Amino acid sequence: MKNRMALCLAMSAGFAIAADPPYVGKWKANLAKSDFGQMTVTYEQMAGGEIKFTAEGQSYTFKVDGKDYSTPWGNTSAFKSLEANSLEETDKVDGKVTAVSTIKVAADGKSLTVDTKQMQASGGSSNDSAVFQRVSGGPGLAGKWKAKNVKSSSPGVLDIATSGSDGLKITMVNEGASCDAKFDGKDYPATGPMWPSGWTCVIAKNGARAFDLTFKKDGKPMYKSAMTPSSDGKTLTESGGAVSSGEKIKAVYERQ
Repeated sequence: MKNRMALCLAMSAGFAIAADPPYVGKWKANLAKSDFGQMTVTYEQMAGGEIKFTAEGQSYTFKVDGKDYSTPWGNTSAFKSLEANSLEETDKVDGKVTAVSTIKVAADGKSLTVDTKQMQASGGSSNDSAVFQRVSGGPGLAGKWKAKNVKSSSPGVLDIATSGSDGLKITMVNEGASCDAKFDGKDYPATGPMWPSGWTCVIAKNGARAFDLTFKKDGKPMYKSAMTPSSDGKTLTESGGAVSSGEKIKAVYERQ
């Protein structure tokens, strides 16, 4: 009996040691509890007829002619006019449509609404909406806009699983994209059917309960955030944002 009890205690200790970190699990974004208020986008009318778009510290130029223009994120975007102060944007990865958005300035010129049909890896889609308030510029689309409200019919889902003895596999379920990385400071491929090539991720431990996550495009750091679970393990908070802009966001995920 004594030996059996010792064996049970040893097994229990082993299970405790092998317990998953508190951030492991499936998490769904709660946009109502999240804060994207520092995010801005800027549209600038150029002398040659192009429009310069800037977001997250990255910029590219396009014309409203229905042609595909390359973006810093590795996808392409095409724009066409719908009506006064309204554009349609079609995003593609490797020629495949991943999102179609309507970009519309309010009649009073004070707000900008972007309604998006976002394709998902499962074959379905979500209806997303982002409302921005004008910071400067005008009339029309030209100017700087700050995020006010973000909604989605199918909020993003993160699946974080252990990988080996010292790593994580992080999957963005809606996009079908994942990165299998070790806590060694190295870049690991971030791939998926809806993701452009050249993306990688780096993970680093942040204390006993959290970790840092950095996404890069062609070796350039694009996003960095800390992933921190709550003390009760029911929520996971992503704090950080785009590296080049310095704009911070707080995304709150709930355990599924």
